[in-house]
Amino acid sequence: TSECEKYACCPLPPYLEDSGCVIEEDDNGGRPLRDVCFHLLKLYSDRSYELDQLLDPRSVTSDPLDFRLSWHLWEVLRALNYSHLSQQSWGVLNTSYAAQLESEGLWEWAVFVMLHEPDT
Repeated sequence: TSECEKYACCPLPPYLEDSGCVIEEDDNGGRPLRDVCFHLLKLYSDRSYELDQLLDPRSVTSDPLDFRLSWHLWEVLRALNYSHLSQQSWGVLNTSYAAQLESEGLWEWAVFVMLHEPDT
C-alpha cells in the first residue's frame, strides 16, 4: 500500500498459521521463521538459496528435534544436484535423524541413515 503496510501475512509454518500475522524470530541469527514451501519456492528461483533455513525442522513442525522430513527432503534435493549444504550441517542432519530413529528403537534405520554420512 502507499503507507507501506503489510497486505498479507508472512508464510508461517502450518503449526503457526492460526497465530495471526506475527513474524517469529529465529534464535540462531535473527532470521524470521518461514514455511518449508516458501523456502522451496525461494530455492526454485535462486539455486544458491541457503539450505539451512529450508532444512530447519521448525519450518515444518513445532518439534525442533523432529528431523524426519528435513532428512528426506535433503536426500531429494541431493538427487536433484543441490549440494551447497555445509559438511557440518549435513553431519548434524544425519546424526540427529539417526539418533531420533535409535531412540524409537529403529536402530536398523539409524544405521541406514548413517550410511549417508559423507565423512567416514
